[in-house]
Amino acid sequence: MRKLKITELNRLTAEAFKTCVKTPLVIVLDHVRSLNNVGSIFRTADAFRMEAVYLCGISATPPHVEIHKTALGAEETVEWRYFKESIDAIEDLRQKGYVICAVEQAEGSIALDNLSLDKGEKYAVVVGHEVKGVQQQVIDACDFCIEIPQFGTKHSLNVSVAAGIVLWDFFKILYLSAFD
Repeated sequence: MRKLKITELNRLTAEAFKTCVKTPLVIVLDHVRSLNNVGSIFRTADAFRMEAVYLCGISATPPHVEIHKTALGAEETVEWRYFKESIDAIEDLRQKGYVICAVEQAEGSIALDNLSLDKGEKYAVVVGHEVKGVQQQVIDACDFCIEIPQFGTKHSLNVSVAAGIVLWDFFKILYLSAFD
């Protein structure tokens, strides 16, 4: 094996990314406080060709040097919007025909390994504050909740790690499966 050079990766240019077919998926950050987590989620959104990142409440917005440290420019290619209230972002997405899903440990949540999606739908995934999680009023406005099964002593994962795991599963179903 040989590690590939950057020039061998055949990545899209920023201009090509903006016009390429996107995964019908938006991520909503419900009061995510860490700028490093925000930047990391932008980078994941870029990797999986997501439509947009919705930043809500205390979630910081670009341009910001601390977001850029982990986003590495993805905050300039991935579309984003800011909403003062997360519930307003949910309403905006609902009006646009998105199915809304929160990543949260909740009664009736679906284990991620049991996730089933309709490839004809558009989805929004909501992740929450690093300590408090997704607000209850936002969960109430969602169509369903999914939970990442965990088997250790901790009760949660870092929000950007959890987002990456969940978004990969959505991407596999909604985007990669279109090329099978």
